Amino acid sequence: MSGIVGSHDLLLVTLDTLRHDVAAELAAEGRIPNLARHLPGGVWEKRHAPGSFTYASHQAIFAGFLPTPAGPGPHPRLFAARFAGSESTAPGTFVFDTPDLLSGLAGVGYRTVCIGGVGFFNRQPPLGSVLPDMFQESHWEPEFGVASPTSFEAQVTRAEQVVAELPPEQRLFLFVNVSALHQPNWFHRPGATREAGDSRATHAAALEYVDAHIGRLFAAASSRRRCFAIVCSDHGTAYGDDGYTGHRLGHESVWTVPYAHFFLDPGATAP
Repeated sequence: MSGIVGSHDLLLVTLDTLRHDVAAELAAEGRIPNLARHLPGGVWEKRHAPGSFTYASHQAIFAGFLPTPAGPGPHPRLFAARFAGSESTAPGTFVFDTPDLLSGLAGVGYRTVCIGGVGFFNRQPPLGSVLPDMFQESHWEPEFGVASPTSFEAQVTRAEQVVAELPPEQRLFLFVNVSALHQPNWFHRPGATREAGDSRATHAAALEYVDAHIGRLFAAASSRRRCFAIVCSDHGTAYGDDGYTGHRLGHESVWTVPYAHFFLDPGATAP
């Protein structure tokens, strides 16, 4: 990353609440072709989330603690705050001398932009401003939120606008918190009902919905120069697994998340 920061635009997408097993199944079954063609080897990397719910996980991610590879470490990190004794800071790590990655990137000339999704980004209560306030520019509106069946399309449209308005020479760090996977997601599966509620199947349908539109986001992010993209979940969620439902709990379905990073070349991704 120390050789990428400064020359590339950067894109971070958190597919909020996405389970690793569902993501892996859909990639293997050919149900998310637009994502799968960018995944190294066509598969998601299995990782462990830095937190069990959105706020905790994003606080860690924005400090440089991306989901950790699901195997013995230490694992070199892409980004890290400078501090003595770090075992995961490697020669290629982008090291910053600020409290968080966003201010670190801003310090080397990046425009940091947040397009929020779930409630921790909506600025409605004071807590909903903590994460977006870490960025130079942030966007949220009800159409981006969990209750909107077209949330991701609206988020992508805003991302396209943000990119189009930037001066060509301005480096960009674009963050998108995708809310579509989070409950309620029943409306993404044909035939599902509000009364029946969410399920693992409607969660999967929400990922298919995201995949149908993510090509536009990739195209916008790489429209000005080569882009380094990170796409991952911040945590999973349980749908009755071992009696558990939801997240903010210590179950495998919550701690195990999909992760990928890759380059996007200008013009290589069709809308």
